[in-house]
Amino acid sequence: MDGFFITGTDTGIGKTVASTALLHALRARGLHAVGMKPVASGCTRSGDAWRNDDALALLAASDPRPAYADLNPYALQAPLAPELAAREAGIEIELEVMVAAHQRLQATADLVVVEGVGGWAAPLSASLDQADLVRSLGLPVVLVVGMRLGCINHARLTTRAIVDDGFALVGWIANHVDPQMERQDENFDILTMRMQAPCWGRLPFQPCADASLLARSLDLRQAGFNESRNA
Repeated sequence: MDGFFITGTDTGIGKTVASTALLHALRARGLHAVGMKPVASGCTRSGDAWRNDDALALLAASDPRPAYADLNPYALQAPLAPELAAREAGIEIELEVMVAAHQRLQATADLVVVEGVGGWAAPLSASLDQADLVRSLGLPVVLVVGMRLGCINHARLTTRAIVDDGFALVGWIANHVDPQMERQDENFDILTMRMQAPCWGRLPFQPCADASLLARSLDLRQAGFNESRNA
């Protein structure tokens, strides 16, 4: 196994939080792990290039630190769905560009944690779905479930879509994004009983999350990894 594709039950449910925590958890096991955000919209200008906050968080959590252009080959200015943001920028998102960037990252690390956009069915372009990218990269899928009202339905529907598309769902991570959610433990228990993959952990609600601390909430023995060297 040389990496994972991280998807979510929706946008704004903490895929980046989970991805950076996962990177730290992998690194704590003595592995070289780097992040990747193939497509990111809502970027800001930095010098002569566009930069995305989520991609920068992945960069900071990576070891070794890759070139930004490989970690985020498509940095789009408009805070829109990728297909719309790319159209506004006059850019065509191409599968070959993302695959080539992933290969360069793969050559430097033991594992690459690839974070998708939005939910599983969010398209990348008029002719390209995220499933096309995952298929080309040959990665298993990890689902981040945003723990809020409606999460059981969203998680089960997303799981069904991933499996129906022919992919291996190897794990899921519960991310507590709504501190006011009622019956959080009961909702988590229902998900645990019905999900078709093991839970890798529950990330507590933290407005300013420290990825290295959140990594302690992940149990990667469920993913086949040994104990952390820092345990």
